[in-house]
Amino acid sequence: MPANNEIGVKIKEIRELRGVSIEDLSERCAISVEQINKIEAGDSTASLTPLLKIARGLGVRLGTFLDDIEQSSPVITRACDGSKVVRFAGSCDKNGLDFHALAANKRDRNMEPFIIDVHRPCCSNFELSSHEGEEFIFVLAGELEIAYGKECYHLAAGDSIYYDSIVPHHVHATGDNDARILAVVYAPH
Repeated sequence: MPANNEIGVKIKEIRELRGVSIEDLSERCAISVEQINKIEAGDSTASLTPLLKIARGLGVRLGTFLDDIEQSSPVITRACDGSKVVRFAGSCDKNGLDFHALAANKRDRNMEPFIIDVHRPCCSNFELSSHEGEEFIFVLAGELEIAYGKECYHLAAGDSIYYDSIVPHHVHATGDNDARILAVVYAPH
């Protein structure tokens, strides 16, 4: 198992604690048994959409896969603390998203706030994905293209977008550099 497989380990722990077989989870979230096995084993870096589906299939928030010890009081994330980075796969091996959780450990939250480093794609092939919920993105640095349904939106530093994430979409950096965004994801569970 690769060293950085915290999400896969957490998924397996939650699944086993709830007495859910991989086959049952596969049915619940419409993801193949093979893909779930690969995610749990750390043989595959999952993108956000399958993780949202797995979270929903297990009846937990997406943030549950990133949390350590939950607390009900306010959670403060200080810049000097340095957040744990979780990498989600992109369409190509070299691109993807690095998530820095901003509210890890906050119990019963409805929103998932992140700072995300959006890497430039190494190829022009990308797959649109969708999930229940809504997303808000504010571009901190760089330039983005958001493919949303049949439209494409270009955003630069200081721009923002709010959309229903049930519509197939893909977020990727454009221009010469990677981009950095503040994203708030709401995904009902």
